[in-house]
Amino acid sequence: MPTIAPLLRVALTAAALLFTAHPACAQGAENQGAPMPPAPEDVPTLVVFFTIDQLRMDYFERFDAQLNGGLARLYRGGAVFTNAHHDHANTETAPGHAATMSGRFPASTGIVSNSAGVGDPQAPLIGARGPGASPFRFRGTTLTDWLRIKNPASRALSVSRKDRGAILPIGRQPQDVYWYASNGTFTTSTWYRDTLPTWVQRFNARKVPQTYAGREWTLLLDGAAYPEVDSLEEGSAQGNVRFPHVLSASPDTAAGLLPNFPWMDEVTLAFGLTGLTELQLGTGPQTDVLAISLSATDAVGHAFGPHSRELHDQILRLDRMMGTFLDSLFKLRDSTRVVIALTSDHGVAPYPKVREALGEGAPVYIDAAQPARAFTEGLVSAGVPEGAVVIEDGVLLVDRPALARARVNADSVITAFVTMARTIPGVARVDRVADLARADTATDFVARRWLHMLPPEMPAEVVVTQAEYAVPRTSTYAMHGSPYDYDSHVPVIFYGLPFRAGKYDAFARVVDMAPTLAWVTATAPLERLDGQVLRAALR
Repeated sequence: MPTIAPLLRVALTAAALLFTAHPACAQGAENQGAPMPPAPEDVPTLVVFFTIDQLRMDYFERFDAQLNGGLARLYRGGAVFTNAHHDHANTETAPGHAATMSGRFPASTGIVSNSAGVGDPQAPLIGARGPGASPFRFRGTTLTDWLRIKNPASRALSVSRKDRGAILPIGRQPQDVYWYASNGTFTTSTWYRDTLPTWVQRFNARKVPQTYAGREWTLLLDGAAYPEVDSLEEGSAQGNVRFPHVLSASPDTAAGLLPNFPWMDEVTLAFGLTGLTELQLGTGPQTDVLAISLSATDAVGHAFGPHSRELHDQILRLDRMMGTFLDSLFKLRDSTRVVIALTSDHGVAPYPKVREALGEGAPVYIDAAQPARAFTEGLVSAGVPEGAVVIEDGVLLVDRPALARARVNADSVITAFVTMARTIPGVARVDRVADLARADTATDFVARRWLHMLPPEMPAEVVVTQAEYAVPRTSTYAMHGSPYDYDSHVPVIFYGLPFRAGKYDAFARVVDMAPTLAWVTATAPLERLDGQVLRAALR
């Protein structure tokens, strides 16, 4: 008797063929009138998906005149959606990466925060120390799943400095997924394999990160090319605001600190290109995926802020590094059969005092930790079971059955929390989740983004939204995580023959990228998506 798996594969393959023949039916009425998917001979054999951690869209505009590498190539020769956003409230790394190739919001993927992202003690690392990691919390499918159903020969390689940056774009598939460990090697977890493949072992044996020991990070261009002030003490968490920044002379220490320097991106790109060659990605006839998440911009942005010389120089260096990568890629693969997508997982707010010094407004601070702690401690002392009421990432989670067993009125607890939260300085609004669904989400973007954030089964009762640009008074680094545009506005860029180059100012979302890539690869998504095809960019 046949097993379930082959029968399921046949059924899903039939669905994929149906999508290719009748794409409008598969994606919904919003795509009626869109161009037909490409003919089989025109389907790309390689999708390269870049996620640049903490890359704000305005960096392209600010630094455009000084870009001459890979970022310039994509920005000037690609289809660029200039008004693109992450349309969810908690703009952190894990939710952002989970949205990229799934086409779905956190409410659908289940990845609602970094703390509830990929950490998994049951999936220890291979050949390195550190917390285990896997996609066990991720729900649903991604572009790589859809491609494999269409053609089981399709492969994917995902690389990043961060575990969540490598894992979440791919979803639950046990593909080639690697990230950087504190000992200076690229690793994976037992979710994916039992041992590192030979090509990864060879790359690690070269000890490339250790070769950066003692290197000085100096300005790439003449100092006059940087309008930012290099002496504003409020512009760095460490108070170290002047170039050069020197990496430790100890090779092992340098390998551990490398993620804080621009060269981390260089090493990640080199590892990705090595993997593409070793795994023969993009050699066809199937479509393969190379996902690369680059994290140095996030490290530099947190430490020095978006208005710093360090951030400015990091973007220029990233541009040159990506230029070298794309030149090498197109020597290895036919550029007419490659499509490239680029986005970011979130933006960032400036340091409060830097923003004040630039005349953009007085610092706004939110002091929520102590009131929240006092509230939960008061509940415990009043007999509320510990853990039945939790405040996490601005969300009040209430275990109503646990409160009922303890004979505590849940609605009274929720009302008390709302009253308390509205008194906290730096809080802009406090909403009951039940009220969000009645909001005009076309105009109330905060309500819309919270609704896109919360899975239906999550016991969320109240959400708290900070004021714009508010940060905890004790914060020592630039922050992100709000539903405001400075955290949500990111680039969405497509590059390659299927796309019409140009700037598109219509509102777009990161969740629109996966269905658009599915369209150009003539691939059927396996579930209902939150995003839609960005047909304006298609040839």
